[in-house]
Amino acid sequence: MIAVIQRVKEAKVEIENSLKGQIGVGLMILLGIENEDGEEDIDWLSRKIVNLRIFDDEEGVMNRSLIDIGGDILLVSQFTLHASTKKGNRPSYIKAARPEVAIPLYEKIRQKLEMELSKKIQTGEFGAMMQVSLCNDGPVTIIIDTKDKK
Repeated sequence: MIAVIQRVKEAKVEIENSLKGQIGVGLMILLGIENEDGEEDIDWLSRKIVNLRIFDDEEGVMNRSLIDIGGDILLVSQFTLHASTKKGNRPSYIKAARPEVAIPLYEKIRQKLEMELSKKIQTGEFGAMMQVSLCNDGPVTIIIDTKDKK
């Protein structure tokens, strides 16, 4: 799994000009799922996301987590995170999981994040054409690949 995590003041996702999900202060997460992803990736990534200390404390130091601040999550699936641009100029998405694999994993990580955060999270709609807008706070953007746990 690849997650692009953005610290936001606000974020929303719309589908066909209709609001699907919206948050205030928290994390906007773009999530790419590949065929080899599984429960271990979900467990590790969800714990990592809610415990990332990327929110400022009283002294302006990034020392607080999403749990510490009571922030929200907007989770949006994005298969293009697994694009390969090795050959030519048209990206290949062969590493991205097909819907029959990706949708159950997407739902499992949504549930796991809700459990870790102890509240409902907002989402986009898997496979839909979405318009995402956000106010990146910082800007702070972190990319995590569960296959490369740096």
